[in-house]
Amino acid sequence: MRYMIIIKNDPVSENITPPPEVFESMGRYNQQLLDAGILLAAEGLSASKDGALVSFNKGKSTIKDGPFLEAKELIGGFWIIQVRSKDDALEWAKRIPMGNATATVEVRRVSELSDFDGVISPDAIAREQSMRAEISGKSN
Repeated sequence: MRYMIIIKNDPVSENITPPPEVFESMGRYNQQLLDAGILLAAEGLSASKDGALVSFNKGKSTIKDGPFLEAKELIGGFWIIQVRSKDDALEWAKRIPMGNATATVEVRRVSELSDFDGVISPDAIAREQSMRAEISGKSN
């Protein structure tokens, strides 16, 4: 099963650059995930001032540039790991080296095509599988 581990920020904390030792400890954590053979992706995100929100309402889209000061939670970064269970994902999430920071980390299972059996047509599933295989081939 694939899980996404999401680091949450707020409008204040997303603008604070961590000290070098935090980057070093995160690098060691990432290496542990890699050594365990479970790391699929890991990225930090720039502050919301560099982003935008695209909202959809009745067929129309609206774009709002960041920063998103009214937001209570913002995504600061993520990992995608492949493990056997939610418990395994939670154990890895508990190991994130947050130091003395006050932080929230969300752990969510990534949906698999099998989750949509009977909802998505076999043709749509085949197209999705083909696209995923193509993406996977590009990342190697």
